[in-house]
Amino acid sequence: MSASDNPFYTALALILGMDSDLIDIVVLSLQVSLVAVLIASALALPVGAALALWRFPGRNGLIVVLNALMGLPPVVAGLCVYLLLSRAGPLGSFGLLFTPSAMVIAQVILVFPIIAALTRQQVEALHHEYAEQLRSLGLTQLRMMPTLLWDARFGLLTVILAGFGRASAEVGAVMIVGGNIDGVTRVMTTSIVLETSKGNLAMALGLGIILLSLVTLINALAHWVSETAKRRLG
Repeated sequence: MSASDNPFYTALALILGMDSDLIDIVVLSLQVSLVAVLIASALALPVGAALALWRFPGRNGLIVVLNALMGLPPVVAGLCVYLLLSRAGPLGSFGLLFTPSAMVIAQVILVFPIIAALTRQQVEALHHEYAEQLRSLGLTQLRMMPTLLWDARFGLLTVILAGFGRASAEVGAVMIVGGNIDGVTRVMTTSIVLETSKGNLAMALGLGIILLSLVTLINALAHWVSETAKRRLG
């Protein structure tokens, strides 16, 4: 097999040549995942901190549910969002189904419990460590929240990066609610499935290499953040 017939070499040529179709797919994937993680983080960080600081009836049940949702099957999340956004669903009038917005919603549902549950664990550990000091300063739980979130910032950044890794590698939910429409909702994971089924291994490999590189970069960044936190905070 010559180099020109080898899917791997062709994939590298597509990447190095900045193939327009490939770049469009990668850019859309990053846009969807970044927006989803930002929204999920904005919602999950205060929710996780609140669960760590407040005691109320049903709290333990909420924690159990939140931990269980960390393993929520993506296709189940996709199905729920599909039912919400379909014409017969309660949000069908907004016309969001088979758009990037629907994909963002699905990824938020998948990422939110991960960030919220891990935030609760980190904030609760810090609260136990500094409880007496915080009480001596006369701080209420509401005033403790930003202090503890800031103190846990390195660990929480690692949590957010883990959420981004989950979102960027997701395929089932985004395919259900996005429809894998060329130029509209086709992202890296759904494109890999489609191109492989079509026998276009070069494009599938190219996207796979980029996705694997992205996941590796996220894990390397998370490790660097963790090591930096250990050096600075002991």
